[in-house]
Amino acid sequence: MTRSTLRCKQDRRSSAQESPGHSTGCVARIARFAMTRDVLIVGGGTVGLSIGFELVRRGTPVTLFEKETAGRGTSYQAAGMLAPDAEIEFEERELYDFNRESLRRWPDFADRVEAASGQSVDYRDEGTLIVADDRDAAEALERLYEFQRDQGLDVEWLTGAEARDVEPFVAPSLAAAVYAPSDHQVDNRRLVGALRTAFKAEGGTLHEETPVEAVVPDEDVPAVRTAGGERIEGNRVVVAAGVWSRELDGLTPDATPPVRPVKGQSLQLRSKRPFDLQHVIRGPEAYLAPKSDGRIVMGATSEEMGFDTTVTAGGLYDLLEGGWEVVPGIRDLPVDETWAGLRPASRDHAPLLGRSAAPGVLMATGHYRHGILLTPITAEEMARLIRTGETSDWLRPFSPRRFSDAKSPTRSA
Repeated sequence: MTRSTLRCKQDRRSSAQESPGHSTGCVARIARFAMTRDVLIVGGGTVGLSIGFELVRRGTPVTLFEKETAGRGTSYQAAGMLAPDAEIEFEERELYDFNRESLRRWPDFADRVEAASGQSVDYRDEGTLIVADDRDAAEALERLYEFQRDQGLDVEWLTGAEARDVEPFVAPSLAAAVYAPSDHQVDNRRLVGALRTAFKAEGGTLHEETPVEAVVPDEDVPAVRTAGGERIEGNRVVVAAGVWSRELDGLTPDATPPVRPVKGQSLQLRSKRPFDLQHVIRGPEAYLAPKSDGRIVMGATSEEMGFDTTVTAGGLYDLLEGGWEVVPGIRDLPVDETWAGLRPASRDHAPLLGRSAAPGVLMATGHYRHGILLTPITAEEMARLIRTGETSDWLRPFSPRRFSDAKSPTRSA
């Protein structure tokens, strides 16, 4: 049976009532059983869209399923910082190298997406200022700086006065700062829009408002089953559903990705003259990421609250207080938007990339705080794995099978 286009809204009426391809509402429905040799991607955030984009531009057909609107979940709620140097952790050298390699690939990736979509992703390379607002924070920052230098990072120690020479809008009372010129940023909201357009422009098939309920593993003909009861078979299935990856039925305990949601509250300010912040500022309690259209994204809390996305007074207060301490000029700026996003975190806070224990099923999830940063390397290396069957050295440390002892209820397809 040939593949037809999925409908916009799920409808449980029998497929016998309408012929395949018949339009209902904004798009047509799909037959209840369809076979395709497409790669099937579950999840339409930056990870799923970028993998799809890199595949279709190389001639591999892709069908992507998104339960809501592509690019409007965690990817839309991020800040778009590409900051491996500022965010390096003391015991995560392997992840840092992966982050840094992805940053190296970002300019070419941005060029490809912009060329295919005709849209800017607002890639910016002005660097990040990591600032300390008191003596205790300065001592902690000095320890980070020494570690960064030991690792060979391109960073510079600044006095408070020198930090104001780099960014005049930081507080006069700053104790010290570290300038990381190699850290960049992108407008994540423009990015997801451009990726959605680029994926479709290169020939990808996108089914929005189409929740996938289950994965059906099989080495030769894996499949997905939608919430509306349709079963679609393909060549390979890629689970790129972020915090929802663990919720899919059909995976055995050893194949279920151990990904949990970590809540992050954020807010958005609207810049107005003469306030004109030019650098990403990372303070002890908050970061500020200015965008070219005048938005300033502030974040983010880190809360183990399950799937709760409530924005709280306490969360916003903590962010605003942390922001005021390092950039006092934000006090008079209007608040544009508030939200709470969910970061997909694995046990070790590193991504799960590659073949899972389920035949025919690959994972691309668990990116935690680095989803936007890791978009290029994830897309390129996953596309290479799918096309050639070979796992690159970049992906090996992040194999989903490192969590093969994960304990979760058996799920049926």
